Amino acid sequence: METTAVKPQFSEAAQAEIKRLLTHYPDDRRKSALLPVLHIAQAEFGGWVSPEVQNLVAEVLDIKPIEVYEVSSFYTMFNLKPVGKHVLEICRTGPCMLRGSDELTAHLERITGAKVGGPASADGLFTLKEVECLAACGFAPIVQVREKYYEQLDTPDAVDAMLSELRNQVHRPALPWEETGLPNALARN
Repeated sequence: METTAVKPQFSEAAQAEIKRLLTHYPDDRRKSALLPVLHIAQAEFGGWVSPEVQNLVAEVLDIKPIEVYEVSSFYTMFNLKPVGKHVLEICRTGPCMLRGSDELTAHLERITGAKVGGPASADGLFTLKEVECLAACGFAPIVQVREKYYEQLDTPDAVDAMLSELRNQVHRPALPWEETGLPNALARN
């Protein structure tokens, strides 16, 4: 028996946001909306953009799928495989390394069970990802989770506090087009 995969579709709210975004670009420059539409797609489809989702983005923007693949595979902010609820982006550049990012990475791998570049932790909560400079060198070592920076993670207590905060988040973060006012992360800071 042959099964056919269900083609992904954007929710009505996401479609409305994409339609709103497209008003910012001339009709013959729809590709200019690729980055924000990829962000919407990633948020909409579980934190990653599968090949099928990338095809949907290409269809929505009326561009070739390869144009979407090139962009989504270039930028580390797009996940090309399933991720945990929280993607911990660990800065791996010089200042963070000098302040212990290697030890931080090893500690996070040990206590979450996730591996950098590997699948999510067994509980599905954490994915570890090394990234280039997050531009907060004075507060190294740092981890970015969505829009929030966790700084000065050079002690086990600081790391434990970050993980505890993330584990205790009951609801998924609001998607940008579902929010009113400031994004939640900005309102808390």
